[in-house]
Amino acid sequence: MYRALTVAREYESGGDRIASLLAERLGWKLIDSALLEEVAHIAHVDPQLVRKFDECVDSWVHRVSRRALTYGAFDAVAVLPETVIFDAETTARLTRTAIEHAWESGNCVILGRGSQCVLQDRPDVFHVFLFAPFDGRVVNAFLPGDRVADVAERVRAADVQRARYVQMNFRQEWRNPHLYDLMMDAHLGDERVVATILAGMGSH
Repeated sequence: MYRALTVAREYESGGDRIASLLAERLGWKLIDSALLEEVAHIAHVDPQLVRKFDECVDSWVHRVSRRALTYGAFDAVAVLPETVIFDAETTARLTRTAIEHAWESGNCVILGRGSQCVLQDRPDVFHVFLFAPFDGRVVNAFLPGDRVADVAERVRAADVQRARYVQMNFRQEWRNPHLYDLMMDAHLGDERVVATILAGMGSH
């Protein structure tokens, strides 16, 4: 019996929408922006600041500088010392704590943020990776006035950022099939993808 489902997804693959549908079908809570709200609550900072660093990686120069200032200062504890610099690394550590809290509560679909790595050793968590053809993802990402080349670069950059986040924080390859119970092309359609995932979980 599974108590949580993690959904990793390529940018503009439709993974966010599918995760929402899965939560609805299962009668579970979708854990997406709620993770950011918990991090903001733990750190006593504005949620907008957390969103700024969500699923991001600090620059090399920043990482070296912060370690010189805060080395050993904290280990993702519930209350942060006032000396801690709030940045992408802090956000990632606290997000990990929030993901673990979500798993403890159970009955949740957790979207991205390395949750497949945080909960990798939990036998009661089902892990999914959703991908889709690149051209279709570019179409999905289009905004009024965009140029094709610019949108394509934005899609590539978003995927690279998510891969770097997982590599930097968990020393894992984002698309490593061994992290997932199921990897699926979201282009097959929401209903087919949702039904397949639920079947894999033994829910239907």
